[in-house]
Amino acid sequence: MTLERLTGEQARARAAEMMEIYGVAFGEPPWSEDGFGVADFARRLAADTERPGFAAVLAGQDGRPMGFGTAWPTRAPFPTGRAYDRVRAELGDETERRLVGALEIDELAVGPHARGQGLAGRILDLLCEGAERCWLLTSPQASAAIRVYERLGWERLTGPEAKVAVFARQLL
Repeated sequence: MTLERLTGEQARARAAEMMEIYGVAFGEPPWSEDGFGVADFARRLAADTERPGFAAVLAGQDGRPMGFGTAWPTRAPFPTGRAYDRVRAELGDETERRLVGALEIDELAVGPHARGQGLAGRILDLLCEGAERCWLLTSPQASAAIRVYERLGWERLTGPEAKVAVFARQLL
């Protein structure tokens, strides 16, 4: 298996591979994304690749995409829209201190055919390389993803009743 760290331009050139993984990884509950969701991801990806500090990791084997992740530094002030408002509602005053300036893992997707091989951890490690702090969020209903983050040593910042599960990782 190979893991490639991609710039924004390289990620745009490999968007079809990421869309393929996005569709199969997020086509399952709790996300249940359909073709419209994949198209929305493609539009977000095109815009996100223009963000300062954008990075992506694409994993593949024998020419077949297996997983990917995207990330960028969270800028001040803490953003609004998307899921940011739910994060702020859960973390309150801690939001700026804990998340601004940290590397934000926006997407992490591993295809069903590649799960159980430690790939999510490898993608996260490569994405977070060189960052002092990282953070990500997931759905509270994504129990498998939550178990992965906990097993990898990410600290859960929100409680079990929160509307979004936020995790952080301090790198030494």
